[in-house]
Amino acid sequence: ITVRGLEAVKLSSQVYLEAYTSILLVNKEHLEMFYGKEIIVANCDMVETQAEEILHGADKQDVSLLIVTYPFGATTHIDIVLRVHPSGIPLHVIHNASIMNTISVCGLQLYNFGQMVSLVFFTNAWKPNSFYDHICENMGLGLHMLVLLDIKVKEQSEENLARCHAPKVFGDMSVESC
Repeated sequence: ITVRGLEAVKLSSQVYLEAYTSILLVNKEHLEMFYGKEIIVANCDMVETQAEEILHGADKQDVSLLIVTYPFGATTHIDIVLRVHPSGIPLHVIHNASIMNTISVCGLQLYNFGQMVSLVFFTNAWKPNSFYDHICENMGLGLHMLVLLDIKVKEQSEENLARCHAPKVFGDMSVESC
């Protein structure tokens, strides 16, 4: 959870944890201790057929719905937004730290995405081309695609890596761009 998300949870009178589109590897009691709040586990039935229970009172007090993955990654989550909109209940989406959130907030459906590919930095000795085949496959199937551009943050040069016992020397940060 981000700092902004944690602040929202602490201000909420009710906190729901959507617990069926992804598995959270932390138990509910641990989260309750961390947040200082009781957590109501919202299973598939509650989120899909009893969303009104989650929204009840949200016009008068803050209610949080915690989603382990991407807030707009599942149609269920979009359905809740569509239910909230005509009611006039203020809605604030706080994304966790993931590039996939950017995709879903743009309105692109994750279900229509092909393989994600990484475009890495080439070196004199290493010029992989496997990303190209995946891009062609995605395009041929009419799928969206996410191409992740490589970054280098505090990485050793190949020469420095080859010298096992030499002091570590790190290169400058750089970002791949298109």
